[in-house]
Amino acid sequence: MKTQPTTFSDRIEHIGNKIPHPFYLFIYLCIAIAIISSILNAFDTTILHPATKETVAIKSILSSEGLIYILNSTVNNFIGFKPLGLVLCMMIAIGLLQEVGLANAAIKALLLNAPKKLVTACIFFVGIIGNLASDAAFILVPPIAGIIFLATKRNPVVGVAAGFVAVAAGFTANIFIAGTDLLLSGITNEAIKSVSNVQISPAANWYFMLVSVPFLVVVCTLITEKIIEPRFPSGEHYANMQSNDKNLQEISADEYKALKVTGIVALLFIFGLCALIFPESSPLRNPKGGLVPSPFLSGIIPILVAFFLLCSIVFGVVAKKIKHPDDIPNLMANSLRSVGTYIVLVFVISQFIAWFNWTNLSTYLAVSGANFFSDMNLPPVFMLGALIVLSGIINLVVYSGSAQWAMMAPVFIPLFVLLGIEPEAIQMAYRIGDSTTNVISPTNAYIPMILAIIAQYDSKMKFGTFLSMMLPYALILLFGWGALFLIYYSFGLPIGPM
Repeated sequence: MKTQPTTFSDRIEHIGNKIPHPFYLFIYLCIAIAIISSILNAFDTTILHPATKETVAIKSILSSEGLIYILNSTVNNFIGFKPLGLVLCMMIAIGLLQEVGLANAAIKALLLNAPKKLVTACIFFVGIIGNLASDAAFILVPPIAGIIFLATKRNPVVGVAAGFVAVAAGFTANIFIAGTDLLLSGITNEAIKSVSNVQISPAANWYFMLVSVPFLVVVCTLITEKIIEPRFPSGEHYANMQSNDKNLQEISADEYKALKVTGIVALLFIFGLCALIFPESSPLRNPKGGLVPSPFLSGIIPILVAFFLLCSIVFGVVAKKIKHPDDIPNLMANSLRSVGTYIVLVFVISQFIAWFNWTNLSTYLAVSGANFFSDMNLPPVFMLGALIVLSGIINLVVYSGSAQWAMMAPVFIPLFVLLGIEPEAIQMAYRIGDSTTNVISPTNAYIPMILAIIAQYDSKMKFGTFLSMMLPYALILLFGWGALFLIYYSFGLPIGPM
């Protein structure tokens, strides 16, 4: 017998479970575009484009013209979807980083050697930076954080929770350009096309992401030590416990040696890159000698791929994870197995965005919405703040950063751009809302795993108690981080290099 949802979190989980797989969700959205475009086309719906001053008519995807468009464009929509190539390139590099064990070893080395007084801050810093390794950070950081809290006579449950928050809520802060930046910027660029020729780079949010790292570390550390930890038993309550997972507690001698050598190689790479960038006559600068824009920024992806591949190969060889030259391409191939689901999803997402633009529904909604909000005379800061909250709410039931942005971007990017808001600011606002509610989203697939880890220390903890731990993080970050961004934006500070 099925029980009815009783609490707010139960209802959210119930709704989330009813939402179809993103693949089918975008198929349904394509069907909706077909129906809506046909109805509006039947009524000869038009709108005046504010930039070109041309009258734009809604085209029906179910017409003969629409059928020809579908047949001629389906393949090109897929292979021409910009995020696809960018993500695959980065996944080859980051995937090799995971396959040889460099990501795991680096995370363990940073956390297990953290000074006692800075343990909490180090967990948040490593968790935030660790999201560069994508899902690996979810699997590594929370259990290691629990072990460290237990070893320092602090509540390990709080440690596991802190590690989870570090990775989940910190997905929009980093000192590196990550795969998420490539994916979201690509979707943003696809959505802009209906109203503007402006394009943003994967580094478009980088400056604010750099600012966000120390902010999140400090705020999350204070939440953990001043709000969460006092609510739970002290570490003495768990004094007789110890973790049996040696793999999480130890780094082999080969891995330590490999980390040192890799660190030296990484520094040499960075110094060499700086030597190429700093001279004003550098080919990596623009004709005026500047870096924004420049070949360096436009070519940041190949540079990052080269950096991660070099570090991964050096680590793999020294740590004896790579014993033959053939191991390198084989490990690269293994790393791409995890992106199969993403490639399938990209196929339907690319069709949805292309159909949305071809029918001119994107232009119609954007211009209509822009006219409506222009009449209301709302300031851009208010609009961005509303988007932060909206994306946070939607994330409670649609836990997929790329799928959620692929649904929201075709509507909000053109709308906000026509209101004079920069696309990089729109994307950043979305990312903050999306990241902050990751920790309380019942549809987050990693929450059951976190509860299983916590059960090793406290078998009685349920989702409700866990949610009560996560709520302070989610709410304080949603409004605090959101406020930081809105203040940052109000002062006209650059969000990232274009």
